[in-house]
Amino acid sequence: MEPVYVVGHQNPDTDSVVSAIAYAALKNALGFRNYIPAVLGELSDQTKTVLNHFGVEPPMRLYNVRTQVCDLEYDTPPILSSAVSIGHAWNTFKSDSANTLPVADEDGRLYGILTKGDIAEYVMESLDSPEQNDIPLFNLLSMLDGNLLNDNGINYISCKSVIIALSGLETQQESFENAIVICGNQPDIFKRAAEQKASCVIVCRSRPSDEVLEELRDICVINTTLDAYKASRMVYQASPVSRICNRDDIVSFHLNDYLDLVKERTLQSRYRSYPILDDSDRVVGTLSRFHIIRPRRKQVILVDHNEISQSVPGLEQAEILEIIDHHRLADVQTGSPMYFRNEPVGSTATIVATLYQEHGIVPSEKMAGLLAAAILSDTVIFKSPTCTERDVKMAQRLERISGTSLDELGSEMFSVSPSSSTDPKELLYSDFKEFHLGGHTIGIGQITCLDSADMLASTDKFMECMENEQTDKNYDMVLLMITDVLKNGSELLVIGDNKIISQAFGADVENGKVFLPGVLSRKKQIVPALSQMWG
Repeated sequence: MEPVYVVGHQNPDTDSVVSAIAYAALKNALGFRNYIPAVLGELSDQTKTVLNHFGVEPPMRLYNVRTQVCDLEYDTPPILSSAVSIGHAWNTFKSDSANTLPVADEDGRLYGILTKGDIAEYVMESLDSPEQNDIPLFNLLSMLDGNLLNDNGINYISCKSVIIALSGLETQQESFENAIVICGNQPDIFKRAAEQKASCVIVCRSRPSDEVLEELRDICVINTTLDAYKASRMVYQASPVSRICNRDDIVSFHLNDYLDLVKERTLQSRYRSYPILDDSDRVVGTLSRFHIIRPRRKQVILVDHNEISQSVPGLEQAEILEIIDHHRLADVQTGSPMYFRNEPVGSTATIVATLYQEHGIVPSEKMAGLLAAAILSDTVIFKSPTCTERDVKMAQRLERISGTSLDELGSEMFSVSPSSSTDPKELLYSDFKEFHLGGHTIGIGQITCLDSADMLASTDKFMECMENEQTDKNYDMVLLMITDVLKNGSELLVIGDNKIISQAFGADVENGKVFLPGVLSRKKQIVPALSQMWG
Protein backbone atom coordinates (compact mmCIF):
# COMPACT_ATOMS: atom_id res chain seq x y z
CA MET A 1 0.00 0.00 0.00
CA GLU A 2 1.52 3.30 -1.10
CA PRO A 3 1.88 5.91 1.67
CA VAL A 4 0.01 9.20 1.70
CA TYR A 5 2.02 11.96 3.38
CA VAL A 6 0.08 14.44 5.51
CA VAL A 7 2.29 17.48 5.74
CA GLY A 8 2.18 21.04 7.02
CA HIS A 9 4.13 24.06 5.82
CA GLN A 10 7.85 24.80 5.90
CA ASN A 11 9.25 26.05 9.23
CA PRO A 12 6.51 24.08 11.02
CA ASP A 13 4.64 25.53 13.97
CA THR A 14 2.62 23.63 16.56
CA ASP A 15 -0.65 23.93 14.64
CA SER A 16 0.76 22.49 11.40
CA VAL A 17 2.58 19.64 13.15
CA VAL A 18 -0.35 18.61 15.34
CA SER A 19 -2.83 18.95 12.47
CA ALA A 20 -0.69 16.58 10.37
CA ILE A 21 -0.46 14.05 13.22
CA ALA A 22 -4.16 14.22 14.08
CA TYR A 23 -5.50 14.15 10.52
CA ALA A 24 -3.28 11.20 9.57
CA ALA A 25 -4.55 9.38 12.65
CA LEU A 26 -8.17 10.14 11.70
CA LYS A 27 -7.73 8.86 8.14
CA ASN A 28 -6.06 5.68 9.39
CA ALA A 29 -8.82 5.20 11.99
CA LEU A 30 -11.38 5.36 9.19
CA GLY A 31 -9.58 2.47 7.52
CA PHE A 32 -8.63 4.21 4.31
CA ARG A 33 -4.91 3.83 3.61
CA ASN A 34 -1.42 4.20 4.97
CA TYR A 35 -1.42 7.88 6.05
CA ILE A 36 1.87 9.17 7.45
CA PRO A 37 2.31 12.56 9.18
CA ALA A 38 5.42 14.47 8.14
CA VAL A 39 7.19 17.77 8.77
CA LEU A 40 9.36 19.89 6.49
CA GLY A 41 11.77 21.37 8.99
CA GLU A 42 13.07 21.47 12.53
CA LEU A 43 10.46 21.63 15.27
CA SER A 44 10.24 24.71 17.47
CA ASP A 45 10.90 24.47 21.20
CA GLN A 46 7.20 25.03 21.82
CA THR A 47 6.20 22.16 19.53
CA LYS A 48 8.76 19.85 21.14
CA THR A 49 7.36 20.78 24.56
CA VAL A 50 3.82 19.93 23.46
CA LEU A 51 4.83 16.58 21.95
CA ASN A 52 6.89 15.68 25.01
CA HIS A 53 4.03 16.69 27.33
CA PHE A 54 1.72 14.14 25.68
CA GLY A 55 4.38 11.53 24.95
CA VAL A 56 4.09 11.71 21.16
CA GLU A 57 6.98 11.00 18.79
CA PRO A 58 7.80 13.75 16.26
CA PRO A 59 6.64 13.02 12.68
CA MET A 60 9.10 11.92 10.03
CA ARG A 61 11.09 14.57 8.17
CA LEU A 62 10.02 14.88 4.52
CA TYR A 63 12.56 16.64 2.31
CA ASN A 64 10.72 16.57 -1.01
CA VAL A 65 8.04 14.71 -2.95
CA ARG A 66 9.79 14.58 -6.30
CA THR A 67 9.09 11.40 -8.23
CA GLN A 68 11.78 8.76 -7.71
CA VAL A 69 12.55 5.42 -9.29
CA CYS A 70 10.92 3.70 -6.31
CA ASP A 71 7.64 5.39 -7.33
CA LEU A 72 7.69 3.82 -10.80
CA GLU A 73 5.92 0.58 -11.67
CA TYR A 74 9.17 -0.95 -12.86
CA ASP A 75 9.65 -4.55 -14.00
CA THR A 76 10.89 -7.28 -11.70
CA PRO A 77 12.25 -9.91 -14.13
CA PRO A 78 14.32 -12.90 -12.98
CA ILE A 79 17.79 -11.87 -11.86
CA LEU A 80 20.37 -14.32 -13.14
CA SER A 81 23.43 -15.39 -11.23
CA SER A 82 26.64 -14.85 -13.15
CA ALA A 83 27.33 -18.58 -12.68
CA VAL A 84 24.21 -19.96 -14.40
CA SER A 85 24.54 -21.56 -17.80
CA ILE A 86 23.75 -19.84 -21.07
CA GLY A 87 21.16 -22.54 -21.73
CA HIS A 88 19.38 -21.78 -18.48
CA ALA A 89 19.42 -18.07 -19.37
CA TRP A 90 17.86 -18.82 -22.77
CA ASN A 91 15.09 -20.86 -21.18
CA THR A 92 14.47 -17.98 -18.76
CA PHE A 93 14.12 -15.57 -21.67
CA LYS A 94 11.55 -17.86 -23.30
CA SER A 95 9.47 -18.35 -20.16
CA ASP A 96 9.56 -14.73 -19.03
CA SER A 97 9.13 -13.04 -22.44
CA ALA A 98 11.89 -10.61 -21.49
CA ASN A 99 14.47 -9.18 -23.89
CA THR A 100 17.00 -8.12 -21.27
CA LEU A 101 17.92 -9.71 -17.94
CA PRO A 102 20.17 -8.36 -15.20
CA VAL A 103 23.04 -10.56 -14.05
CA ALA A 104 24.17 -10.43 -10.41
CA ASP A 105 27.08 -11.80 -8.42
CA GLU A 106 26.57 -14.13 -5.47
CA ASP A 107 25.86 -11.13 -3.19
CA GLY A 108 23.08 -9.92 -5.47
CA ARG A 109 25.04 -6.92 -6.72
CA LEU A 110 24.98 -5.96 -10.37
CA TYR A 111 27.46 -7.97 -12.47
CA GLY A 112 26.25 -7.28 -16.00
CA ILE A 113 23.39 -7.23 -18.49
CA LEU A 114 22.37 -10.11 -20.75
CA THR A 115 20.24 -9.85 -23.89
CA LYS A 116 18.88 -12.38 -26.34
CA GLY A 117 21.23 -10.82 -28.87
CA ASP A 118 24.23 -11.68 -26.67
CA ILE A 119 23.24 -15.34 -26.73
CA ALA A 120 22.54 -15.35 -30.47
CA GLU A 121 25.92 -13.76 -31.18
CA TYR A 122 27.68 -16.31 -28.97
CA VAL A 123 25.95 -19.24 -30.68
CA MET A 124 26.87 -18.00 -34.15
CA GLU A 125 30.49 -17.38 -33.17
CA SER A 126 30.75 -20.89 -31.69
CA LEU A 127 30.11 -22.32 -35.15
CA ASP A 128 33.29 -20.71 -36.46
CA SER A 129 35.36 -21.00 -33.29
CA PRO A 130 34.50 -24.21 -31.41
CA GLU A 131 37.22 -23.78 -28.76
CA GLN A 132 35.76 -22.90 -25.36
CA ASN A 133 37.11 -21.78 -22.04
CA ASP A 134 36.89 -24.31 -19.24
CA ILE A 135 33.28 -25.39 -18.70
CA PRO A 136 31.97 -25.89 -15.16
CA LEU A 137 31.20 -29.58 -14.61
CA PHE A 138 27.93 -28.86 -12.78
CA ASN A 139 26.71 -26.70 -15.65
CA LEU A 140 27.51 -29.38 -18.20
CA LEU A 141 25.75 -32.12 -16.22
CA SER A 142 22.70 -29.90 -15.88
CA MET A 143 22.47 -29.05 -19.57
CA LEU A 144 22.95 -32.68 -20.62
CA ASP A 145 20.62 -33.93 -17.89
CA GLY A 146 23.48 -36.40 -17.55
CA ASN A 147 25.01 -38.77 -15.02
CA LEU A 148 28.60 -38.55 -13.95
CA LEU A 149 30.01 -42.07 -14.46
CA ASN A 150 33.68 -41.32 -13.91
CA ASP A 151 34.62 -38.62 -11.42
CA ASN A 152 38.25 -37.74 -11.98
CA GLY A 153 38.10 -34.99 -9.34
CA ILE A 154 37.93 -31.96 -11.65
CA ASN A 155 35.38 -29.13 -11.39
CA TYR A 156 36.06 -27.55 -14.79
CA ILE A 157 36.40 -29.31 -18.12
CA SER A 158 38.81 -27.95 -20.71
CA CYS A 159 37.35 -27.70 -24.17
CA LYS A 160 39.85 -27.21 -26.98
CA SER A 161 37.23 -28.59 -29.31
CA VAL A 162 33.97 -30.57 -29.37
CA ILE A 163 34.17 -33.73 -31.49
CA ILE A 164 31.18 -35.84 -32.49
CA ALA A 165 32.83 -39.24 -33.02
CA LEU A 166 30.04 -41.53 -34.15
CA SER A 167 32.41 -43.16 -36.65
CA GLY A 168 36.05 -43.77 -35.94
CA LEU A 169 36.93 -43.23 -39.63
CA GLU A 170 35.46 -39.75 -39.63
CA THR A 171 37.64 -38.59 -36.76
CA GLN A 172 40.95 -40.30 -37.47
CA GLN A 173 42.63 -37.01 -38.39
CA GLU A 174 41.36 -35.16 -35.31
CA SER A 175 43.19 -35.12 -32.02
CA PHE A 176 41.18 -35.90 -28.90
CA GLU A 177 43.66 -34.11 -26.63
CA ASN A 178 41.80 -31.70 -24.25
CA ALA A 179 38.68 -32.23 -26.35
CA ILE A 180 35.15 -33.12 -25.36
CA VAL A 181 34.34 -36.28 -27.30
CA ILE A 182 30.70 -37.19 -27.99
CA CYS A 183 30.04 -40.77 -29.02
CA GLY A 184 27.92 -43.89 -28.59
CA ASN A 185 29.03 -47.12 -26.94
CA GLN A 186 32.14 -47.34 -29.15
CA PRO A 187 35.21 -49.19 -27.73
CA ASP A 188 37.56 -47.81 -30.39
CA ILE A 189 36.61 -44.22 -29.53
CA PHE A 190 37.00 -44.93 -25.80
CA LYS A 191 40.48 -46.30 -26.46
CA ARG A 192 41.57 -43.28 -28.49
CA ALA A 193 40.12 -40.92 -25.85
CA ALA A 194 42.20 -42.64 -23.17
CA GLU A 195 45.35 -42.67 -25.27
CA GLN A 196 45.09 -39.05 -26.43
CA LYS A 197 43.91 -37.76 -23.05
CA ALA A 198 40.53 -36.31 -23.90
CA SER A 199 39.15 -34.01 -21.24
CA CYS A 200 35.65 -35.53 -21.24
CA VAL A 201 33.72 -38.31 -22.96
CA ILE A 202 29.96 -37.89 -23.35
CA VAL A 203 28.25 -41.19 -24.13
CA CYS A 204 24.84 -40.77 -25.80
CA ARG A 205 21.94 -43.12 -25.07
CA SER A 206 24.18 -45.81 -23.67
CA ARG A 207 26.34 -46.75 -20.69
CA PRO A 208 29.88 -48.05 -20.99
CA SER A 209 30.86 -51.21 -19.14
CA ASP A 210 32.74 -51.06 -15.87
CA GLU A 211 35.84 -52.29 -17.69
CA VAL A 212 35.68 -49.36 -20.09
CA LEU A 213 35.16 -46.92 -17.21
CA GLU A 214 38.25 -48.32 -15.54
CA GLU A 215 40.16 -47.76 -18.77
CA LEU A 216 38.90 -44.16 -18.78
CA ARG A 217 39.52 -43.64 -15.04
CA ASP A 218 41.56 -40.44 -15.65
CA ILE A 219 38.87 -38.93 -17.86
CA CYS A 220 35.51 -37.43 -16.94
CA VAL A 221 32.78 -39.67 -18.38
CA ILE A 222 29.13 -38.60 -18.63
CA ASN A 223 26.21 -40.42 -20.17
CA THR A 224 23.03 -38.73 -21.42
CA THR A 225 19.76 -39.63 -23.09
CA LEU A 226 20.27 -36.87 -25.68
CA ASP A 227 21.39 -37.59 -29.23
CA ALA A 228 24.86 -36.58 -30.30
CA TYR A 229 23.89 -33.42 -32.16
CA LYS A 230 21.80 -32.00 -29.29
CA ALA A 231 24.47 -32.98 -26.78
CA SER A 232 27.04 -30.98 -28.79
CA ARG A 233 24.84 -27.91 -28.67
CA MET A 234 24.33 -28.34 -24.91
CA VAL A 235 28.10 -28.27 -24.42
CA TYR A 236 28.24 -24.73 -25.76
CA GLN A 237 25.20 -23.69 -23.75
CA ALA A 238 26.85 -24.94 -20.53
CA SER A 239 29.24 -21.98 -20.36
CA PRO A 240 28.31 -19.46 -17.63
CA VAL A 241 26.58 -16.24 -18.65
CA SER A 242 29.40 -14.28 -16.98
CA ARG A 243 31.42 -14.93 -20.17
CA ILE A 244 29.01 -13.33 -22.59
CA CYS A 245 27.02 -10.71 -20.65
CA ASN A 246 27.79 -7.04 -21.16
CA ARG A 247 29.77 -5.41 -18.34
CA ASP A 248 30.93 -2.21 -20.01
CA ASP A 249 29.25 1.20 -19.75
CA ILE A 250 26.17 -0.15 -17.99
CA VAL A 251 23.66 2.58 -17.14
CA SER A 252 21.83 1.76 -13.92
CA PHE A 253 19.69 3.65 -11.42
CA HIS A 254 19.05 3.49 -7.70
CA LEU A 255 15.61 3.40 -6.10
CA ASN A 256 16.10 6.88 -4.63
CA ASP A 257 17.20 8.49 -7.92
CA TYR A 258 14.88 11.24 -9.13
CA LEU A 259 12.89 10.93 -12.32
CA ASP A 260 14.48 14.09 -13.76
CA LEU A 261 17.91 12.42 -13.69
CA VAL A 262 16.51 9.18 -15.10
CA LYS A 263 14.93 10.95 -18.07
CA GLU A 264 18.11 12.86 -18.82
CA ARG A 265 20.34 9.77 -18.74
CA THR A 266 17.98 7.56 -20.74
CA LEU A 267 17.87 10.20 -23.47
CA GLN A 268 21.65 9.99 -23.69
CA SER A 269 21.66 6.22 -24.20
CA ARG A 270 19.87 3.69 -26.38
CA TYR A 271 19.47 0.72 -24.08
CA ARG A 272 16.18 -1.13 -24.02
CA SER A 273 16.11 -1.45 -20.22
CA TYR A 274 18.14 -0.34 -17.22
CA PRO A 275 18.93 -2.18 -13.97
CA ILE A 276 17.52 -0.76 -10.71
CA LEU A 277 19.61 -1.08 -7.55
CA ASP A 278 18.80 -0.65 -3.87
CA ASP A 279 20.94 1.19 -1.29
CA SER A 280 23.30 -1.79 -1.11
CA ASP A 281 23.69 -1.91 -4.91
CA ARG A 282 21.67 -5.11 -5.09
CA VAL A 283 19.55 -5.57 -8.20
CA VAL A 284 15.80 -5.24 -7.56
CA GLY A 285 14.40 -4.79 -11.08
CA THR A 286 14.64 -3.03 -14.42
CA LEU A 287 12.99 -0.05 -16.04
CA SER A 288 12.47 1.06 -19.61
CA ARG A 289 11.39 4.32 -21.20
CA PHE A 290 7.81 3.07 -21.06
CA HIS A 291 7.86 3.24 -17.26
CA ILE A 292 8.76 6.93 -17.15
CA ILE A 293 6.07 8.13 -19.57
CA ARG A 294 3.29 8.04 -16.94
CA PRO A 295 4.97 7.68 -13.56
CA ARG A 296 3.12 6.96 -10.36
CA ARG A 297 3.38 10.12 -8.28
CA LYS A 298 3.73 10.50 -4.53
CA GLN A 299 0.45 11.37 -2.82
CA VAL A 300 0.13 14.15 -0.27
CA ILE A 301 -2.41 15.96 1.88
CA LEU A 302 -1.57 19.56 2.75
CA VAL A 303 -2.58 20.95 6.12
CA ASP A 304 -2.32 24.52 7.40
CA HIS A 305 -1.26 25.96 4.04
CA ASN A 306 -2.14 26.08 0.35
CA GLU A 307 0.76 28.09 -1.05
CA ILE A 308 3.52 26.52 -3.16
CA SER A 309 6.31 28.63 -1.66
CA GLN A 310 5.40 27.34 1.81
CA SER A 311 4.97 23.72 0.80
CA VAL A 312 7.15 20.68 0.29
CA PRO A 313 9.71 20.90 -2.56
CA GLY A 314 8.68 18.95 -5.65
CA LEU A 315 4.97 19.48 -5.00
CA GLU A 316 4.37 20.00 -8.72
CA GLN A 317 5.37 16.35 -9.27
CA ALA A 318 3.07 15.00 -6.55
CA GLU A 319 -0.64 14.24 -6.48
CA ILE A 320 -2.47 16.43 -3.97
CA LEU A 321 -5.41 14.50 -2.54
CA GLU A 322 -6.74 17.01 0.00
CA ILE A 323 -6.07 20.41 1.56
CA ILE A 324 -7.17 21.30 5.10
CA ASP A 325 -6.45 24.94 5.84
CA HIS A 326 -7.56 28.21 7.44
CA HIS A 327 -5.51 30.67 5.39
CA ARG A 328 -6.30 32.73 2.32
CA LEU A 329 -6.51 30.93 -1.01
CA ALA A 330 -3.17 30.96 -2.74
CA ASP A 331 -1.54 29.35 -5.77
CA VAL A 332 -1.59 25.58 -5.28
CA GLN A 333 -3.05 23.97 -8.41
CA THR A 334 -4.17 20.39 -9.06
CA GLY A 335 -4.73 18.38 -12.20
CA SER A 336 -8.00 16.91 -10.97
CA PRO A 337 -10.72 17.75 -8.41
CA MET A 338 -9.87 17.05 -4.78
CA TYR A 339 -11.24 17.63 -1.28
CA PHE A 340 -10.56 21.20 -0.07
CA ARG A 341 -11.63 22.22 3.45
CA ASN A 342 -10.95 25.89 4.18
CA GLU A 343 -12.65 27.68 7.08
CA PRO A 344 -12.18 31.09 8.72
CA VAL A 345 -11.09 29.85 12.13
CA GLY A 346 -8.02 30.55 14.21
CA SER A 347 -6.40 27.14 13.91
CA THR A 348 -6.30 24.26 11.45
CA ALA A 349 -6.53 21.98 14.49
CA THR A 350 -10.07 23.30 15.04
CA ILE A 351 -11.04 22.04 11.57
CA VAL A 352 -9.36 18.67 12.18
CA ALA A 353 -11.15 18.28 15.51
CA THR A 354 -14.41 19.11 13.74
CA LEU A 355 -13.71 16.33 11.24
CA TYR A 356 -13.30 13.87 14.12
CA GLN A 357 -16.72 14.99 15.32
CA GLU A 358 -18.30 14.71 11.86
CA HIS A 359 -17.02 11.15 11.45
CA GLY A 360 -18.22 10.12 14.89
CA ILE A 361 -14.75 9.39 16.28
CA VAL A 362 -13.81 10.62 19.73
CA PRO A 363 -10.08 11.43 19.78
CA SER A 364 -8.00 9.73 22.45
CA GLU A 365 -7.05 11.74 25.53
CA LYS A 366 -3.57 12.19 24.09
CA MET A 367 -4.85 13.31 20.68
CA ALA A 368 -7.43 15.65 22.24
CA GLY A 369 -4.68 17.26 24.33
CA LEU A 370 -2.51 17.76 21.25
CA LEU A 371 -5.36 19.39 19.32
CA ALA A 372 -6.17 21.67 22.25
CA ALA A 373 -2.51 22.73 22.46
CA ALA A 374 -2.45 23.52 18.74
CA ILE A 375 -5.53 25.74 19.05
CA LEU A 376 -3.98 27.58 22.01
CA SER A 377 -0.76 28.04 20.06
CA ASP A 378 -2.26 29.44 16.87
CA THR A 379 -4.77 31.69 18.67
CA VAL A 380 -2.12 32.85 21.22
CA ILE A 381 -4.30 31.54 24.08
CA PHE A 382 -7.42 33.01 22.42
CA LYS A 383 -5.93 36.52 22.23
CA SER A 384 -5.29 36.58 18.49
CA PRO A 385 -7.83 38.42 16.30
CA THR A 386 -7.99 35.22 14.24
CA CYS A 387 -9.58 33.43 17.18
CA THR A 388 -13.27 32.59 16.77
CA GLU A 389 -15.94 31.30 19.10
CA ARG A 390 -15.59 27.93 17.39
CA ASP A 391 -11.92 27.76 18.40
CA VAL A 392 -12.76 28.48 22.03
CA LYS A 393 -15.63 25.98 22.23
CA MET A 394 -13.67 23.26 20.47
CA ALA A 395 -10.66 23.78 22.75
CA GLN A 396 -12.94 23.54 25.78
CA ARG A 397 -14.48 20.32 24.46
CA LEU A 398 -11.01 18.89 23.90
CA GLU A 399 -10.04 19.99 27.40
CA ARG A 400 -12.85 17.85 28.81
CA ILE A 401 -11.84 14.82 26.71
CA SER A 402 -8.13 15.07 27.53
CA GLY A 403 -8.49 16.09 31.17
CA THR A 404 -5.81 18.74 30.60
CA SER A 405 -6.27 22.28 31.89
CA LEU A 406 -6.15 24.85 29.08
CA ASP A 407 -4.74 27.48 31.45
CA GLU A 408 -1.93 25.22 32.62
CA LEU A 409 -1.23 23.98 29.11
CA GLY A 410 -1.11 27.53 27.71
CA SER A 411 1.22 28.71 30.45
CA GLU A 412 3.55 25.76 29.88
CA MET A 413 3.63 26.29 26.13
CA PHE A 414 4.30 30.01 26.08
CA SER A 415 6.77 29.92 28.94
CA VAL A 416 9.08 28.13 26.51
CA SER A 417 10.42 31.31 24.93
CA PRO A 418 13.14 31.20 22.27
CA SER A 419 16.58 32.01 23.59
CA SER A 420 18.12 35.26 22.42
CA SER A 421 21.46 33.45 22.26
CA THR A 422 20.16 31.27 19.41
CA ASP A 423 21.48 32.05 15.93
CA PRO A 424 19.46 35.01 14.55
CA LYS A 425 18.85 33.28 11.22
CA GLU A 426 17.53 30.20 13.02
CA LEU A 427 15.17 32.38 15.05
CA LEU A 428 14.06 34.30 11.96
CA TYR A 429 13.20 31.06 10.16
CA SER A 430 11.70 29.28 13.16
CA ASP A 431 8.28 30.47 11.93
CA PHE A 432 8.82 32.10 8.53
CA LYS A 433 6.53 32.26 5.52
CA GLU A 434 6.89 33.68 2.05
CA PHE A 435 4.01 35.59 0.43
CA HIS A 436 3.37 36.92 -3.08
CA LEU A 437 1.25 40.07 -2.95
CA GLY A 438 0.46 42.21 -6.00
CA GLY A 439 3.65 41.25 -7.81
CA HIS A 440 5.76 41.66 -4.69
CA THR A 441 7.50 38.90 -2.76
CA ILE A 442 7.84 39.34 0.98
CA GLY A 443 9.07 37.12 3.77
CA ILE A 444 7.50 37.37 7.21
CA GLY A 445 8.88 35.70 10.33
CA GLN A 446 7.26 35.59 13.75
CA ILE A 447 8.66 34.93 17.21
CA THR A 448 6.07 34.63 19.99
CA CYS A 449 7.18 35.00 23.61
CA LEU A 450 5.94 36.10 27.02
CA ASP A 451 8.57 38.81 27.36
CA SER A 452 10.08 40.40 24.24
CA ALA A 453 12.86 42.32 26.01
CA ASP A 454 15.53 39.68 25.41
CA MET A 455 14.62 39.37 21.76
CA LEU A 456 14.62 43.12 21.17
CA ALA A 457 18.13 43.30 22.62
CA SER A 458 19.23 41.44 19.48
CA THR A 459 17.50 43.83 17.07
CA ASP A 460 20.72 44.78 15.26
CA LYS A 461 21.57 41.11 14.66
CA PHE A 462 18.08 40.43 13.37
CA MET A 463 18.22 43.41 11.01
CA GLU A 464 21.58 42.32 9.61
CA CYS A 465 20.28 38.81 9.06
CA MET A 466 17.11 40.14 7.41
CA GLU A 467 19.13 42.33 5.04
CA ASN A 468 21.18 39.31 4.00
CA GLU A 469 18.03 37.28 3.38
CA GLN A 470 16.51 40.07 1.31
CA THR A 471 19.61 40.10 -0.90
CA ASP A 472 19.93 36.31 -1.15
CA LYS A 473 16.25 35.61 -1.84
CA ASN A 474 15.51 38.82 -3.76
CA TYR A 475 12.65 39.75 -1.42
CA ASP A 476 10.96 43.13 -1.85
CA MET A 477 10.47 43.24 1.90
CA VAL A 478 11.43 41.18 4.96
CA LEU A 479 9.49 41.55 8.20
CA LEU A 480 9.94 40.04 11.63
CA MET A 481 7.13 40.08 14.18
CA ILE A 482 8.36 39.79 17.76
CA THR A 483 5.01 39.09 19.40
CA ASP A 484 4.71 39.73 23.14
CA VAL A 485 1.79 37.79 24.67
CA LEU A 486 1.73 39.90 27.84
CA LYS A 487 1.86 43.22 25.96
CA ASN A 488 -0.75 41.92 23.50
CA GLY A 489 1.16 43.32 20.54
CA SER A 490 4.13 42.90 18.23
CA GLU A 491 7.34 44.77 17.61
CA LEU A 492 7.69 44.79 13.83
CA LEU A 493 11.20 44.87 12.37
CA VAL A 494 11.25 46.10 8.77
CA ILE A 495 13.70 45.68 5.90
CA GLY A 496 12.17 47.36 2.85
CA ASP A 497 9.91 50.34 2.18
CA ASN A 498 9.11 51.87 5.58
CA LYS A 499 6.47 54.12 4.00
CA ILE A 500 4.37 51.13 3.01
CA ILE A 501 4.37 49.88 6.60
CA SER A 502 3.57 53.34 7.97
CA GLN A 503 0.64 53.74 5.57
CA ALA A 504 -0.64 50.21 6.15
CA PHE A 505 -0.68 50.45 9.95
CA GLY A 506 -0.87 54.18 10.59
CA ALA A 507 2.31 54.17 12.67
CA ASP A 508 5.74 55.65 12.01
CA VAL A 509 8.64 53.26 11.50
CA GLU A 510 11.74 54.47 13.33
CA ASN A 511 15.12 52.86 12.82
CA GLY A 512 13.44 49.98 11.02
CA LYS A 513 11.01 49.02 13.77
CA VAL A 514 7.56 49.91 15.08
CA PHE A 515 5.36 48.54 17.87
CA LEU A 516 1.88 47.51 16.73
CA PRO A 517 -0.50 47.15 19.70
CA GLY A 518 -3.10 44.42 19.30
CA VAL A 519 -1.32 42.95 16.27
CA LEU A 520 -0.71 39.26 16.94
CA SER A 521 -1.61 37.62 13.65
CA ARG A 522 0.49 37.52 10.52
CA LYS A 523 -2.36 35.91 8.59
CA LYS A 524 -5.21 38.21 9.58
CA GLN A 525 -3.48 41.51 10.31
CA ILE A 526 -0.12 41.85 8.55
CA VAL A 527 -0.79 40.14 5.20
CA PRO A 528 -4.26 41.68 4.57
CA ALA A 529 -2.96 45.18 5.34
CA LEU A 530 -0.09 44.80 2.88
CA SER A 531 -2.40 43.23 0.30
CA GLN A 532 -4.51 46.38 0.32
CA MET A 533 -1.45 48.57 -0.16
CA TRP A 534 -0.16 46.47 -3.07
CA GLY A 535 -3.50 45.27 -4.40
